[in-house]
Order: sequence, then C-alpha cells, then structure tokens
Amino acid sequence: MDKTTVKVKKLNPNAKLPTYGTEFSAGADLYACLGQDSVTISAGETVFIHTGIALEIPPHLVGLVYARSGLACKQGLAPANKVGVVDSDYRGEIMVATHNHSNEARTVKNGDRIAQIVFTPYVSATLVECAELDDTVRGIGGFGSTGK
Repeated sequence: MDKTTVKVKKLNPNAKLPTYGTEFSAGADLYACLGQDSVTISAGETVFIHTGIALEIPPHLVGLVYARSGLACKQGLAPANKVGVVDSDYRGEIMVATHNHSNEARTVKNGDRIAQIVFTPYVSATLVECAELDDTVRGIGGFGSTGK
C-alpha cells in the first residue's frame, strides 16, 4: 500500500493527531479539541467543532471529511455539509460543522472522534463553453431515470 505524508500542525497543545483505526482504514479519525470539557448540540442544531489541527495536504490531493458511521447512525451526529472539502492550499484549522439529526440533545466531549478524513487524488478539469453536447442513450433523464 502506498503511503503519502501529510504534515499536521497542532494549533492547540491539547489537540490529537488524526489516527487510523486499522491498517486498512481509508479514513483517519478527527478528534474534538474543545475549549471546555464538552459541548451540547441541540436537536436540529449545527455546531462547529474544533480539532485544533491544521494540515499540509500535498498538491493534487484533497481531504474529504465524512461522518463516522457509528456516530451518525447511533447518535445522529454528522457533518452538516455531508462531505467537507479541505483543499491542499488551505492552512487553517480543520473544523467540522456537526449537525444533530436526532430528536434529542447530544454531547460531544473533548477528545471524542467526531468525523473522518480521507485523502484522495482529484482531477482539475478545463471547463470549455460549447453550444451543444454529445448525445447519449440516457440523454437529459435526471433523478431516477435509470431505474425504470
């Protein structure tokens, strides 16, 4: 398995570096680094959870911040934007806009695993305006059009 080095800077001495749960985990866990012991997120509320870290992601990679399946399924806490995008030229603190999808308040404690980040390559496209697009069998069929 290929490994890529991503530099991590602690912006807070109490921050935890991201960790992989197993040898073959695709996502590295991100940890809450709060100014207090915990924060409570009311039902339907979104709160920015600090991680206390900044990353130096190599060019042509992006950090995608996803929900942790256990936290999302069992407690209803997941990134508000579904997938966070951390570009390689961003050097600020990694924060997770965490939304409480449950019907009751949830508490995030300092040091809790709050999301996971996956580093993946991407392609930058050259976007060219044109008058017509090539035809396909699907054509303009949108949502649900291939399931008929």
